[in-house]
Amino acid sequence: MSFFALVLVFLLEQLRPLDYPRWIARPVRAWAAFWARHVDAGTYRQGILGAALAVLLPVTLLGAAYALLHRFGVLVFLFDVLALYLTLGFRQFSHFYTDIQLALRLGDVARARALLAEWRGENVASGDAGELARMTIETALVSAHRHVFAVLLWFVLLPGPLGAVLYRLSHLLCENWCARGAFGRFARQFFWVLDWLPARVTAMVFAVMGNFVDAFYCWRRYATRWYDPGLGIVIASGAGALGVRLALDVPDAAIWPDHAGGKENGNGDSGIGEAADVEFMQSAVGLVWRAIVLWLSLLLLFGLAGLAAYSS
Repeated sequence: MSFFALVLVFLLEQLRPLDYPRWIARPVRAWAAFWARHVDAGTYRQGILGAALAVLLPVTLLGAAYALLHRFGVLVFLFDVLALYLTLGFRQFSHFYTDIQLALRLGDVARARALLAEWRGENVASGDAGELARMTIETALVSAHRHVFAVLLWFVLLPGPLGAVLYRLSHLLCENWCARGAFGRFARQFFWVLDWLPARVTAMVFAVMGNFVDAFYCWRRYATRWYDPGLGIVIASGAGALGVRLALDVPDAAIWPDHAGGKENGNGDSGIGEAADVEFMQSAVGLVWRAIVLWLSLLLLFGLAGLAAYSS
């Protein structure tokens, strides 16, 4: 059933992409702000309480509703489809990538920079075509991991939509509370724990679908240089799988005040091979789509195995 729910969600995304900021990002931002106003007094313990109220409370209520619907097969299937449609997010991000790639091929660096800034939600003030291509590839790898592959893994690991909703809420809470010092530290740590296994699975899939040896070499050599451990593994493995050099992570002092400057000062490369350019953008698209096909194939095989076991 998971396979058919996923296929249906991919079709729905193609026909009617979800307005992610309107239906997901803004409501969750308001939800996080509500609990921060009522709980945040600047301590780590209050951050634990805030995260429990903002994430575990709605997930628990969702689990109770799912248990009540469990005897009705069609309703459970529709519940899974709705949860995946709201928590997955490949289509609403892919159009940015396509438009940036087209702008760079046409030599319109200013438009590519504006589109990338809109996609990332931050100012991209400088950078030539190669730098913009590098940042776009990095953003695509991160988006594919955190909006597709990690959600799918947690959807499979926990019953019904609980895993997908838990991951998405934790991710957004981490983004909204990361600048709140001690109060936001637990939200960040909790999300990193949830992302530990998905990051490694995504890196493994990239390695299998790309250059296996180089992906593992970059994973071992460069992943620990990133402040965010999950992103370090995903981007380092993706860089090796593509045979392209991507940049090291240097956290913003305004967002990560306790780790300003990152684990390595200055700029550097994460990956081997050639510098990123617009030609590598098409290779990155191919890597992501091959990874999606692999996921679909595995879900189909698991589903068929489950049906065979049930019928026997």
